[in-house]
Amino acid sequence: MDILYQIRSRQDSFSAGEGRIARLMLDDVGFAASASLEELAQQAEVSAATLSRFARSVGCRDLRDLRLQLAQASGVGSRFLDPADAPEQSGFYRQIVGDIESTLHQHLAGFDESRFRDAVRLLGKAQMIHAFGMGGCSTLCSDELQVRLVRLGYPIAACHDPVMMRVTAAALGPQHALIACSLTGITPELLETVELARSYGASVLAITLADSPLAELADVLLPLQSAETSFIYKPTAARYGMLLAIDVLATELALALPEDNQERLRRIKLALDDYRGGDDCLPLGD
Repeated sequence: MDILYQIRSRQDSFSAGEGRIARLMLDDVGFAASASLEELAQQAEVSAATLSRFARSVGCRDLRDLRLQLAQASGVGSRFLDPADAPEQSGFYRQIVGDIESTLHQHLAGFDESRFRDAVRLLGKAQMIHAFGMGGCSTLCSDELQVRLVRLGYPIAACHDPVMMRVTAAALGPQHALIACSLTGITPELLETVELARSYGASVLAITLADSPLAELADVLLPLQSAETSFIYKPTAARYGMLLAIDVLATELALALPEDNQERLRRIKLALDDYRGGDDCLPLGD
């Protein structure tokens, strides 16, 4: 049950006493979850009987169930219960750019060149590479890996569907490599497919948080760092850290065989010029 929604949606139907209880709980979920029944009754200026009626009116079995639901609601994190005030428009423009710059510098400082060398070796010996990602940024970045690596001559396919990921993982072997993208490293379907691929001998490169369950499953880890702020209304800046890791990885792979990749990129440029025209500085199909 989403107890906070249940309380908010019934506010117009509460009695005066129940309305005070509702406002108390919505204003300070943490206090409502941890306070004793006597403290709640005293703070809301109601009787224990009114508290019991309130609990039943919002869909709880009793007061104990209500407190349990409030405790679960308080666990989502204070930044979603009491977010920081949104800055003025020009202010949040600067904050978005500042968060991106900070995230890029933070990740760049935390990157270990030896990890990228290990990733190049892992991918270089694979007959086929699969990139898995689920969710907004992770889906985008698994597709980005395919865009980056296919132009360097690597056989790679991206997949986001949980059933197809499972089918693919079951068909892998020691000659295959799997790149798993996740900003959190805790998505259940992704973890299950990575474990399945590992059970058949596939090598795993993970781009995720260093202390996550996904990181523990990786043969090679390109570690991300948390980049969340109290300003909940903008997209996470952490996805720029993942894109930076992919850009560094793709460049390392390109420079591993510079002459071969120069020829591939020349051929791609020729094919695109023939198709669309344009000046020499246009990107290669991005």
